[in-house]
Amino acid sequence: MKALLKLAIVAIVANATWHLWGVYSAHFKFKDAVQSTTQFNGGKPEQEVRARILDLAAQYDVPVTEANFTLRREEDHTIADGSYIRPVELFPGFQVPFTFNWHVDTLTLPGALPTRR
Repeated sequence: MKALLKLAIVAIVANATWHLWGVYSAHFKFKDAVQSTTQFNGGKPEQEVRARILDLAAQYDVPVTEANFTLRREEDHTIADGSYIRPVELFPGFQVPFTFNWHVDTLTLPGALPTRR
């Protein structure tokens, strides 16, 4: 009986870890993609960069909308800030809302191209 209880606890922890990993992984991939986008799109209009950020949010399944992020340019910097809430199923049938904040401040060089590897 003790072994079954321990096995159940391990299964619950593994389930929660799997779901958290998926959500955090998508968040960090999205944030890195936004940083790359803002760094290498200095010459493009702000609306085009905004549209690209929204495309990235859809690609990484991150609930970012036009209303929950800001984008501004200050001299040679492009700054994007945002926040969103995403429910995570820590226990089957039990979701907990997690708040994710992101801030990207990149130096934008006109005409800069991403490096090829």
